[in-house]
Amino acid sequence: MEEYPLRVRENILPLSVSDTLPEAFDEWFFTGRSVDSEEASETCELCDHEELRYQFQIENEFTHKQLWVGSKCILQFGMSVFYQGHRLSPREAKKKLDQATKKMRLESCLKVLERLEEAENNSILRNALDFYRKNKYLTPKYAFVVFWKMKENGIDHSPSFFKVNLRRERYREDLETMATSHVHMFWLALTPSQRQLAVKMGHSPPGTDRASFFGRKMQADSEAPKDLF
Repeated sequence: MEEYPLRVRENILPLSVSDTLPEAFDEWFFTGRSVDSEEASETCELCDHEELRYQFQIENEFTHKQLWVGSKCILQFGMSVFYQGHRLSPREAKKKLDQATKKMRLESCLKVLERLEEAENNSILRNALDFYRKNKYLTPKYAFVVFWKMKENGIDHSPSFFKVNLRRERYREDLETMATSHVHMFWLALTPSQRQLAVKMGHSPPGTDRASFFGRKMQADSEAPKDLF
């Protein structure tokens, strides 16, 4: 029992039937509920780890007490994760929790796009929102406009949550012919392999300093190029 941090024992044992670990962990299960606080401001109610953005609800099957915790605690302490009445293996449980996180990230992206569309009342942004709802990714052209306008409107976002599709040939062609300053606008939304592809196409990476990156002057007019779409 000494291997468990004191704060974990103090947080879970009073809410459990068992008075020892890891027996107490066996009483707890993931309820399927999760929340996105939209910023890393929450604390795990089990291990007291701070700066959580996503919280997952666990419940004791006997006492019916509930805690909001990080997904790592559910996996680390072997708490039950079920699907259609079947207890998942550790690998399956991780996959299910990852899926829940991806769903929250998708919803976060949609909220950002909805705020942006309301702020701009722009047909391109409306189309980008509809496109993301349907496909769950942006094209390079949409990505440039979306990230440019988010910056202009001061809308906070997590670039890595957005997905940019480069699998289709026309999307790769769009990226290759796009001004490098435009590519820099959504560089942080690209995966490492997509960034490598962009470099091979002739686009130099932006500076490593985040402040200078977002402070770069756009090599474009105050409106998107008329031939962008």
